[in-house]
Amino acid sequence: MNEEDLSEGSLSEERRQYDRSRLIVEVHFDGGDATGIASSKDISLGGLYMSTQTEIPVGETLTLRMSLGGQYVVIQAEAIYSNAGHGVGVKFHELPEDVREIMERELPAP
Repeated sequence: MNEEDLSEGSLSEERRQYDRSRLIVEVHFDGGDATGIASSKDISLGGLYMSTQTEIPVGETLTLRMSLGGQYVVIQAEAIYSNAGHGVGVKFHELPEDVREIMERELPAP
């Protein structure tokens, strides 16, 4: 099983409300004992998968900061899937309206 299979494993299509877009941006994360910079792999209005070697436990609340369309957005999220040493799937908490508008405008079509 490769990393792609693992990143999608517990984030089954039936549970997704939003289409994912392939978008690689730097994601600064902070929460609990986990602080660092990761790279997004795919993103939607509901969450993202980020590649990081940092171990982030499922259930950890994170503050994410990333640049979309030349603007920094700050999003609260929860780790819902963790593949230690490879990456983490996070679900966004309720998006502020201004962040939602930026994401709708800037995310590439899936």
